[in-house]
Amino acid sequence: MCKTHASTKDHYEPGLYEIRLKGHLGSQWTDWFEGLTITLEEDGDTLLTGPVIDQAALHGLLKKVRDLGMPLVSVSPVEPGAPTTLPSASLGTGGTDQTDQSDVN
Repeated sequence: MCKTHASTKDHYEPGLYEIRLKGHLGSQWTDWFEGLTITLEEDGDTLLTGPVIDQAALHGLLKKVRDLGMPLVSVSPVEPGAPTTLPSASLGTGGTDQTDQSDVN
């Protein structure tokens, strides 16, 4: 019997991702994106960074971003230990929310 599909491992391995959004995400969304670090950048963008288990989880995160109504700028895999852009402020432990996104439901 001939195999017509490559294994799932060939298509995807779990890793770290960085999702960039246009605009600052309010602190009320921290729980919704559990497991991801929310970083507010000086240029007005928000970075969601963290581990993504598989493609289904990545698509679930992208659906959440879509539901926010914020423009998606990019989705990028991040090499473990690779530097990311320097945060201007982080949400979560000790972070601050610099911009109100009250119109986002």
